[in-house]
Amino acid sequence: MPEPAGPRGEVAALVAVQSSLAGRPGVLSTARGMSHFGEHSIGWVIVALLGALLNERRRRQWLLAAAGTFAAHAAAVVVKRIVRRKRPHDPAVAVNVGTPSALSFPSAHATSTTAAAILMGRAIGVPLTPVLVPPMALSRLVLGVHYPSDVVFGVALGAGVARLALWLDRKSR
Repeated sequence: MPEPAGPRGEVAALVAVQSSLAGRPGVLSTARGMSHFGEHSIGWVIVALLGALLNERRRRQWLLAAAGTFAAHAAAVVVKRIVRRKRPHDPAVAVNVGTPSALSFPSAHATSTTAAAILMGRAIGVPLTPVLVPPMALSRLVLGVHYPSDVVFGVALGAGVARLALWLDRKSR
C-alpha cells in the first residue's frame, strides 16, 4: 500500500516555514506578541494617534496613518466575508494562536501592517515597509493561521488602501 502523500502546495510551504522557524527560541512568543499588537489594527492605530498627539507639525499625516490603517483592516474584513476561505486546518499545520474568526483570506494583520508602514513611514520620512511588513507577514505563517496567499494578498490590499488614502488626502487639499 503506498504511503499517503505529504502536504502539497501552500500547506507544504506553511509546514516548511513552521518547521524551520517555530522551534527557534523566542520565535513563537514574538509572533504571538505581534499577533496581539496587530489584532483589529489596534496597535498600529494607537501608535499613529500617539504620533498625532506628539508631533503637531505632522499631525495631519499621523491622523491619515491612523485612518488609513483602520480602513485597511476594514477592507480586509469585508474581503474575508465575501471570500469566506477557512483558515489552515491540515493536521501537519500547528495553529499557535487563537483567532477572532475562522476566516483566512486575506490576512488582516498583513493588510493593516502594510498600510501602517506606508503611511507612518511617510509621516516620519523613513521607509518602514521593509522593516515592519516582512516580520508581520512571516509571523502569520509561523502561527499557522494563514496560507501564504492570504498574506501576499493582504500586503497588496494594504498597499492599495494606503495609496488610496494618500490620493484622497492630496485631492482634499
